[in-house]
Amino acid sequence: MDNLYTIIAIVVAVLAILFMSVKVVSEYERGVIFRLGRLIGGKGPGLFFLIPFIDRMVKVDLRVVTMDVPSQEVITKDNVTVRVNAVIYFRVVDPEASVVKVLDHIRATSQISQTTLRNVLGQSELDELLAEREKLNQTLQSIIDEHTDPWGVKVSTVEIKEVELPESMRRSMAAQAEAERERRAKIIHAEGEFQASQKLADAAVIIAKEPVTLQLRYLQTLTEIASEKNSTLVFPIPIDLISMFMKKEDK
Repeated sequence: MDNLYTIIAIVVAVLAILFMSVKVVSEYERGVIFRLGRLIGGKGPGLFFLIPFIDRMVKVDLRVVTMDVPSQEVITKDNVTVRVNAVIYFRVVDPEASVVKVLDHIRATSQISQTTLRNVLGQSELDELLAEREKLNQTLQSIIDEHTDPWGVKVSTVEIKEVELPESMRRSMAAQAEAERERRAKIIHAEGEFQASQKLADAAVIIAKEPVTLQLRYLQTLTEIASEKNSTLVFPIPIDLISMFMKKEDK
């Protein structure tokens, strides 16, 4: 009976050792192996074996991480206080560096993103922040990626999500936009008046050279009046039509 218990204990121990030895890593993961504290390298994906109690494995996820950068209060170059948040996309490209060279690569990337966001936007004016956001996104991506590269982290995209302006600044910008629209409307109206006056001046020159065109215009006006179906019609008679009768009367 004692031999049976001994055999069962040995079998259980062997199974436990095998269970501890066999490791499976998914396609999107890598296993960083340490042997007695010394870095051996990365393994995976798939099935592999470790030496129990000697080897230790740290799994690293290689998928793209989407991380929101908390809203930061920024004073722009032209002394306007705004609150800005962003989103950053990054992934691990060197599993060994992400484990050995930094304690927590996700938290470290978040902290450097917040600091870089404040520094870069603090060197920009408000108009640049609102109008040239794509340029600022590229600058942020380049700087953050430069800092995270030693950690084996690749920052692919940084996007500024929202720029929150003070209420007084929003009212001022709304008034400025309205004044700009009014200015454009007045310019367009003045240009239309100028073009119309040019056309009228050209028409006056043509009519002065060919008096018969005035008669044609008169007949066209009568046609337009008749099409209105009014009960009372007023016929304007040009002086040229009755001038010859006036001359005969004078004679």
